[in-house]
Amino acid sequence: MTGPEIRPIGDDALALIVADRPRRHALAATLRESGKWLDVVPGKGEVTVQFDPLSLPPGEARAVLAALAQALPPEDALTPPHVTLTLLADTESAPDLGAIAEANQLTEDALLARIAASPLIVDMMGFTPGFAYVEGVDPALQVERLAKPRQKVPAGSVGILTGQLGLYALSSPGGWPIIGRILEPLFDPTATPPFRLEVGMPVRMEIRR
Repeated sequence: MTGPEIRPIGDDALALIVADRPRRHALAATLRESGKWLDVVPGKGEVTVQFDPLSLPPGEARAVLAALAQALPPEDALTPPHVTLTLLADTESAPDLGAIAEANQLTEDALLARIAASPLIVDMMGFTPGFAYVEGVDPALQVERLAKPRQKVPAGSVGILTGQLGLYALSSPGGWPIIGRILEPLFDPTATPPFRLEVGMPVRMEIRR
């Protein structure tokens, strides 16, 4: 039986190639729970782990990673529970919704309904803490980045690009067109963990106008 494909990244990290998204998410969860790695970072086609080469030599780290990958339980046993989020899409919260709907020859409500009906899942955490890349949006909805990024996008905002949503847990600059705002807090400094979303989590979106 051929083992998993593992590639070294420098002296203290390994990338395990996993093309299937659900399995990649499940593997990342298993690796985190093992407590053997300094960091676990799922990407678009791989899961990268960082280790301390002084306590875990590279050859041993590779063997441990391969064993954990091959012993992975069924995906449904590791899939996080879904989260339901309320998307407020009023005029103030959704400054780009009208233009996006018009460009796709849809009403605003029809566009939002397509998003709500899409099989949404958190694929990666992104460029600022807690920023969630949510995959699964109907690919027929064509959306490009803003020509001029905003200097400040409010926390909770939901951006959209073709095929995906971007959920801003914190206020930050951003170039995603904004179609609404999540009413539930995506960041709570008193909670453990402080961010509501995690990689592999299915998302249900309820729309409020």
